[in-house]
Amino acid sequence: MARSIRKNIATRKYNIPTRFSWWLYHLIVKFFVAFRYNPHYVIKDDVRDCKGPCFIIWNHLARIDHVFIEQATYPKRVNIIASYTEFFRRHLHTVFKMGDVLPKKIYTLDLVSMRAIDSIIKKGGCVAFAAEGMHSIYGTNQPIVPGTGKYLKHYGIPVYFLKLRGSYLTQTRVFNEARKGRVDVELSLLFTPEDLARMTQEEINDKINEAFRYDAYAWQKQQKIKWKHKSGMCSRLSDICYRCPKCGAELEMICEPEFVKCSKCGNGFTVNDYYEMIPLDDSCVIPESPSKWVAMEREIVIREIREDPEYSFTARGKLGDLPDTRYLRHFATTELCGEGEFTVDHSGVHYKGTRRGEPWSFDLPYTLVYSLPIMTDTSKFGFYVNGEYYEFYPDIPCTGKVLLLTEEMHRLHVNTWKNFSWFDYAYPEKAGQAPTVV
Repeated sequence: MARSIRKNIATRKYNIPTRFSWWLYHLIVKFFVAFRYNPHYVIKDDVRDCKGPCFIIWNHLARIDHVFIEQATYPKRVNIIASYTEFFRRHLHTVFKMGDVLPKKIYTLDLVSMRAIDSIIKKGGCVAFAAEGMHSIYGTNQPIVPGTGKYLKHYGIPVYFLKLRGSYLTQTRVFNEARKGRVDVELSLLFTPEDLARMTQEEINDKINEAFRYDAYAWQKQQKIKWKHKSGMCSRLSDICYRCPKCGAELEMICEPEFVKCSKCGNGFTVNDYYEMIPLDDSCVIPESPSKWVAMEREIVIREIREDPEYSFTARGKLGDLPDTRYLRHFATTELCGEGEFTVDHSGVHYKGTRRGEPWSFDLPYTLVYSLPIMTDTSKFGFYVNGEYYEFYPDIPCTGKVLLLTEEMHRLHVNTWKNFSWFDYAYPEKAGQAPTVV
């Protein structure tokens, strides 16, 4: 009988990577992967000087970030944390086992992950994790996971910060094509044990959020880097740029590899090799960048859900889940198992439809959900129900809208995952404060 993948993840003993496996991984990364992204490294504080256990946190911008972590820290052996769902994908199985990659269920309490991390720290190891929980969706940083400061204070060991710039633009979340431009990598010591002892949890969280503060498109505008690509630069941008800034129509943006255009008023743009959004003509109204476009949409969502106590949005689509005794093939993140409707309203997020040929539904309150994981691209979004991972594949490109609604409904009703203080201007209850330029 085939062994359960879930049971294997839960019962496996995790160790510091062996010297041989880390050396082999280093060679593969160095000669077959890293050079493709034109990385530039600055080591301000060398993690190799740390003789005991430590953490490395990084602003997670793209799936390829593990490459830069390894290259910046070698020969220090590092246990990198990856999403629990990635352990079900066949093409990653051997690599994860060789590198002793640690699992983590995104945005949910995960005792298996906590035990695995604890075992590595007690062995004097170095654990690298993304304090934001997952990599950037819009090219900007997200607030770190609640409880990060408390977690770091608990261990009281050195915390290094791997700061990335440009990584998001190598593989934007809307489209996974590998693009070459430039990636800047800087490693420094963010907290000493003494810092963690004297600082409050809130002060630690604030310092991390400020250190992570970043907009990939603003950085690109300063750097003026030309990016090499094969497909059009506009692919799938309508997943996040879903509202026309000219006529206000939603989910009417027609997206092709070379352009995005509103089907209602013709407002549209192209994107050049420098990630600049170029209006189709002089009548078009286009924000400066996708990140600014999303900021505009977020402000509208914040206002709309406050004005309408009955607000509800529903999307039809397909449901996916994780198998238990076979690995996912062909780079899939789940396998289709049903179809139905996903709804976001003031009481929570909901699904009603089928799963494995049977009626199935759930209702998750915002005390349990504050955002929705996205594993590879914005063609689908995920969630955990009773500890099990599922994905929803909407029939229309509405992932950006669903994500903003979920996050801002949580902030309106629960708000344990607070937005940055520099976005206070967007909230009516905090009106009167001017926005801070990012």
